[in-house]
Amino acid sequence: MRARVLLSLLAVALVAAPFVVSGYLVSVLIVALYFAYVGQAWNIMMGFAGQLSLGHALYVGLGAYTAAALFVQSGVPPWLGLIAAIIVAMAFAAAIGFLAFRFGISGVYFALLTIAFAEFTRIGFDHFGWVGASAGLFLPVSQRSGSDLLALRGTPTMFYYVILALAAGAFALSRWLLTSRIGFYWMAIREDQDAAQALGIDTFRYKLAAVVVSAAMTSIAGVFFAFYYNNLFPEQIFSIGRSIEIILGPIIGGLGTLFGPVLGAFVLQLLAEALREGVSALGLEIPGLTQVFYGVCLLVVVMFLPNGVWPPIARRLRL
Repeated sequence: MRARVLLSLLAVALVAAPFVVSGYLVSVLIVALYFAYVGQAWNIMMGFAGQLSLGHALYVGLGAYTAAALFVQSGVPPWLGLIAAIIVAMAFAAAIGFLAFRFGISGVYFALLTIAFAEFTRIGFDHFGWVGASAGLFLPVSQRSGSDLLALRGTPTMFYYVILALAAGAFALSRWLLTSRIGFYWMAIREDQDAAQALGIDTFRYKLAAVVVSAAMTSIAGVFFAFYYNNLFPEQIFSIGRSIEIILGPIIGGLGTLFGPVLGAFVLQLLAEALREGVSALGLEIPGLTQVFYGVCLLVVVMFLPNGVWPPIARRLRL
């Protein structure tokens, strides 16, 4: 009951936020919710099933470019482009998973494989003229002053509620998966794959399912990214730095937990933004300050809270 009450209060606060905070803070909350969503998607693959991916920006980029290119080149509405984006991301994920799990690639070698696919794709898109190549793909913004949810063109407040709905949906889906049979299979594989296989669990099938589900969810974040920022460059969206940003929230919040990715994303983004504003107020400009801050946060969590920030808070609140 305590958990339900606290979750309800959080939901009410997030729904009411655009009416009580400034436009600047709404934009910060959009970024925090975006990383909460993609962190939850990555957490399904790593936190639940134990499959480490360090190239998850691949699926963000594929989702973003598929929907955005169809919209710019053929006028396909973003909600239809979203379906194509999910299919493309799932196909790539299935190919990566099949190659890895069929030949027994796991652990750090699987992580390296995901990085390699992300880099190969980035290089390919750098020379792919239909999506703008290295010059970039730019979405028209003429309709953005209005509010058209079907065209995914509108005000920051509209985008805020879209990403809030996505984050809430990812949370609910993760909870359902974690408490279902497939969730128990994933956790068994994460803890001891050989023992899980000896008990009759088809580890190849369920690991592949984790990769595909995670990729499909992440591609949706890519579509949101494209239509919110209105420009795409391969060296940015497919970069290893983007992948690291995705995984920081779950690791700092609590890997394998439900609320950890959400808490981690909000803590990181709000503190990083406060740090940037503080440094700017002092008249200083320090390149790479955000990356250094992320590194310090990760170091502190690894040393003093190896299970993440959320588990000790949950114990203290008796949740």
